[in-house]
Amino acid sequence: MGKLFAQIAAVIYMNIKSLPQRFWASLTTLLAVGIVVTVLLAFLAMGEGFRQTLQSSGSDSVAVILKAGSQTELNSGLGGDDVKNISNAPGIAHDGNGPITSGELYVIVDGIKKSSQTEVNLPLRGISLAGFKMREKISITAGRMFEPGKNEIVVGNSVLQEFSGFELGSQIGLGGTMWTVVGVFDAGGSVFGSELWADTRTIQAQFNRGNSYQSVRVQLETPGDVKPIQDFIEQDPRLVMDIVTEKDYFAEQSRGMSDLIFYLGWPLAILMAFGALAGALNTMYTSVESKAVEIATLRAIGFKGTAAFIGTLVESVVLAFIGGIVGVLAAFLLFDGISTSTMSGSFTQVVFDFNVSGDAFKNGIILAVIIGFVGGIFPAWRASRMPLLVAFTAGK
Repeated sequence: MGKLFAQIAAVIYMNIKSLPQRFWASLTTLLAVGIVVTVLLAFLAMGEGFRQTLQSSGSDSVAVILKAGSQTELNSGLGGDDVKNISNAPGIAHDGNGPITSGELYVIVDGIKKSSQTEVNLPLRGISLAGFKMREKISITAGRMFEPGKNEIVVGNSVLQEFSGFELGSQIGLGGTMWTVVGVFDAGGSVFGSELWADTRTIQAQFNRGNSYQSVRVQLETPGDVKPIQDFIEQDPRLVMDIVTEKDYFAEQSRGMSDLIFYLGWPLAILMAFGALAGALNTMYTSVESKAVEIATLRAIGFKGTAAFIGTLVESVVLAFIGGIVGVLAAFLLFDGISTSTMSGSFTQVVFDFNVSGDAFKNGIILAVIIGFVGGIFPAWRASRMPLLVAFTAGK
């Protein structure tokens, strides 16, 4: 067994040492694998960034109440009586003003994306001051908070970054009326940074929404415990509602889009991997042919075919592994931290940062090694069956 290991080590050393002699063919394979890994990591970074943005938005201390059967705030619809009645439920935290609740509206308005100058949908949220205080990560970083009853809005820092016309002091036409941007808020990397906020009652009036709402947010007496409120809803036939913690709500919202990005990224990367695989096969066959005499000579002096097989296979895997490292580094340098926006489940833009995570790194390297392994099997088999006669006919 020790003799076999020594033979394998000798063949690996010979193969790796000869790589510079096939520089351009090796470089082509390396770059092909690197490009595949970079593309895969771009998709994974997009999905992970989107997921983290939404999941970081949720809190176990806050619950979201929607019309029963609604998957998003946009699809929900509640009346003023619903908001009033649910505020009597047990399990809701209180302060000096009573139960801490916020009936909220979710209206789609137009915006212009800076990078493409195209029209996109943005969410305008009607919110109360209680709703603002309920979101612990939010802070006004420029200007001031809107005043109830006035056509004033505050914008998330991500909106300011990605979309035109929302600078502090700007006048914006929304819903047929002019609004003034009076403040900018930092949402701590959450999805709320992609929203515009204004007084609920003012939005109801300006958008002809009457006394309607899309959702109710409540501060929970016990973080994570929605059961007292759920029981209250079930016991009152007037309350046709669903309740979940805000954390669970955004986790569910993130799942669909993250899965879509994931299932687009992997098939595309695998499709491209076939091209890289063809390059790896060609490179390794060329490698075997260029070392045919050396391999045959080694076999003639007693080296086993297993040593030639494993040595050639390791060369292919090492080459692909280096390509994987190049792809990972390229993805990190090109995409990690880049800000972009995409359509959410509510048909509005969500701004998020690409995140090249440790898992993405691992998946990229695994894909590269698989390409190298599969691309090296047949050339390795050929090397292990190299006719001994080649050693004695060289130069004839």
